[in-house]
Amino acid sequence: MTTPDSAPFPVVAARALSQRVSTADGSLVILSEVELAVKAGETLAITGASGSGKSTLLGLLAGLDHPSSGELFLLGQNLNALDEDARARLRAGRIGFVFQSFQLLPALSALENILLPLELAGRSDAHERASHWLARVGLATRAGHTPRQLSGGEQQRIALARAFATDPEIVFADEPTGNLDFDTGARIIDLLFELNASAHTTLILVTHDEALAARCQRRIHLVAGRIA
Repeated sequence: MTTPDSAPFPVVAARALSQRVSTADGSLVILSEVELAVKAGETLAITGASGSGKSTLLGLLAGLDHPSSGELFLLGQNLNALDEDARARLRAGRIGFVFQSFQLLPALSALENILLPLELAGRSDAHERASHWLARVGLATRAGHTPRQLSGGEQQRIALARAFATDPEIVFADEPTGNLDFDTGARIIDLLFELNASAHTTLILVTHDEALAARCQRRIHLVAGRIA
């Protein structure tokens, strides 16, 4: 495997990555000795049955959690050597997220939800870019609507706009069609890959959706916390 110690290095890499949690019955292994490298611009699907460790792996790769053992590299940085604040600074403006439950802030309008990460990243053109991305996902007329005034498909469009608005180098998506009906999910898939192709972003996603996984260049399948 190509590693961050050699050039060129992947934008995401895991070495002997394991995650365990303590239970009343002892230690429960969620992930075991995962080895993975993802190149810039690659699209990767992580599949597997419920409980196989998919979302845990995604969260670790994005630096949202600490592994029990192993090494993680994100955008050339060794995550093991960074504290929470340093990890947050690394993600700001360079990493986008799309979640199954949309994770829009309910008190903010559609436009404000897209604007927030741009402002946190210190973009001087934040309002202009937020408006551009709202139009890009076809919801310019819904700028003032709050999430509860939007359908599930519209909320996920806003989430996609929020994820791509900062020109991230990597987008992580956790079951992006999981809360949508088949037709709406298919449209979200098309939009996701359209945005990703135009932005040349690395895309790493967790999914049960075979149609979504099939659109990715590569797939890994987890079985009981190991890559099958």
